[in-house]
Formats: sequence, structure tokens, C-alpha cells
Amino acid sequence: MNENSIVISAKNIYKSFGKGETAQTVLDGADLEIEKGSFVSLMGESGSGKSTMLYLIGGLDRDFKGDILVDGKSITKMNDKQLSELRCKNMGFVFQFYNLAANLTVEDNILLPIEMSGRKTADYKEKYEELLEITGLQNKRNSYPSQLSGGQQQRVAIVRAVLGEPSIILADEPTGNLDSASGAEIMQLFKKLNQEKGITILQVTHSAECASYSSRTVVLKNGKISAEQLRS
Repeated sequence: MNENSIVISAKNIYKSFGKGETAQTVLDGADLEIEKGSFVSLMGESGSGKSTMLYLIGGLDRDFKGDILVDGKSITKMNDKQLSELRCKNMGFVFQFYNLAANLTVEDNILLPIEMSGRKTADYKEKYEELLEITGLQNKRNSYPSQLSGGQQQRVAIVRAVLGEPSIILADEPTGNLDSASGAEIMQLFKKLNQEKGITILQVTHSAECASYSSRTVVLKNGKISAEQLRS
């Protein structure tokens, strides 16, 4: 890998849960590098620590040993405000559970992070319309989450994650609550965003089918990255 193209670098990561004799080590000196513009799937058995690694990279859990660099900047050296700014500007998050506000419309759910960060929603109108077209949600902007299918709700979550123009998307089992057809639609959308928008995507998945959409698969085993597969 070209060091200048590395957008995420996790170095010698140790993470345990619990203390003393009951402590359980899930990451035991794990290393992971993600190239800019790549689409990487992180796989592993249940409890292997793959979601934990994702949360550490996203700065959602700061209790670990080692170092994580995002765009060449160490998140371990950032205070809460700096880390919040990094997440706001550089990262979009997509989770298994859509995390949509039930009392807000599709449009309001999508624009909420923009408003909360103090930015003007008017500055994102063109991007918002483009993403609605890409995801086929043009006619759902005034709908509520309860009026949408699971696949549509996940597309709303993805638009919300992408609207702020992050360079990185971190996705944790994004198709875990979807049927196979809806899951395939979400994976195709991720692949399109990666190829056409150049967004770096790191997804955690247990599904070989979902992993097949990515350009690279890495496997977490015994607390370390133990294998990887590249696809053309």
C-alpha cells in the first residue's frame, strides 16, 4: 500500500471488556490499514471484535490501547471537541438499526445532523435532491419511518450519513435487519457511492454475499487481522 493513500490506520490495538479475572480481550494487537477510496469488508465470527474495531475507528469508544489515525491525524490525541469535529466533517455512520426519529419525516431525519452541527440546510439542497434521486426516495420525503419498508429506512439512514459529504462511511451490519433483496439493494447503493463518489467505506458484516460487493475483505480472528482477500 502507498502510505500517502492510507485514510485509516489502526496500529497495535488492544481492547478488553471487564476487569481482573473476568476480563475478556477482544482485540489483541490488531492492525488495519484502509486505503482512500476503497470499499473494505471486515468479517469475523460473532464476538470476534469486528464491531468493536469499527466503533474504535469512529471514536465512539475511546477506551483502548494502541493508536488510530484518520486522515493522518491520531484520534487518541484529540479532545472531545476535536473528535466530534472529525466525525462531523469526515465520517458518516450507518448501523444495523436505522436510528431514525419516528416523529420526523424522511426529510427532517436526513437534515437533522446538518442542523445540529450549525450548518445551513439550504447549502445542501442540491446534494440532498441528488441523493434522493440516487436512492429512489424522491416521493418519500414527507413520509414517516413507520410508512417505509426496512430497505427504505436504511436508504434514509445512508442519505443522512452521506449528505454532509464525509470522506468515510463506517457501516455496522447495514443489512442485518433486511431481507436478501433489500440487502442487495443497499450493497449496490454502497458500491455506487464508493465508485461514483469516491467515498471510502468500511463495513462490518457476517455475510459473504455482502462482502462480495467490496473491493477487499479482511478477517478478524483471535484478536488480530488474520487474512484478507482482494477483488478486481
